[in-house]
Amino acid sequence: MSLTYNAEWRLIHAGTIDLKWEPDAPTAGLAKLHVESSGLISRLYKIRNDYHANLAGGFCAIETGMEVREGNRHRSNRVTYDRENKRASFVERDLTKNTVIASHSVATPACVHDVVGALMALRRMNLALGQSGTVPVSDGKKFADVRIEAQERETVKTPLGTFKAIRYEAHLLNNVIYPRSGRIYFWLTDDERKLPVQIRVRLQILIGTITLQLVKEENP
Repeated sequence: MSLTYNAEWRLIHAGTIDLKWEPDAPTAGLAKLHVESSGLISRLYKIRNDYHANLAGGFCAIETGMEVREGNRHRSNRVTYDRENKRASFVERDLTKNTVIASHSVATPACVHDVVGALMALRRMNLALGQSGTVPVSDGKKFADVRIEAQERETVKTPLGTFKAIRYEAHLLNNVIYPRSGRIYFWLTDDERKLPVQIRVRLQILIGTITLQLVKEENP
């Protein structure tokens, strides 16, 4: 499965996000995410990031990595998930200076998700409207049982079409996993596929709202 999203920030086309899922089994495989800025945003601050996540059965994280190219920064981070010892370890490097910037380790359950794996797991959850559940998430620096709420049925219009969807809120921000203040919403189609057709991140006023809308879907 390959999904392409347009990113909009303050009514400006900000870039594209490509998500690819290469399954080894129904709930295991390799997820790849490519983020690239475009247009005015690229002229102000060029972004070209690549992320991958190796996931075991149940979308449990084994290892994740990200190469970050933002402006003059060129960094990488890697998280290894030790399921036997129930720990996740994070290492960030400055690739320009070839130095370690930060390292962390945190206790986790044997099965814990990165953010992409958590989204995949959400698609398998059967939350009725008004219900909430939790998903164990770690980025190697923090761990939390992240609350997910099924909030409303809504009609979502994207460049790919119009979809009947359910809006979910994932409580990842506000120092749960990530320190930024804000809210994150996912719209999954109201059918068996639960296709993520829209994602919205509402951050502090200086940054504002970033909306991702599905523009392309490919299946092998």
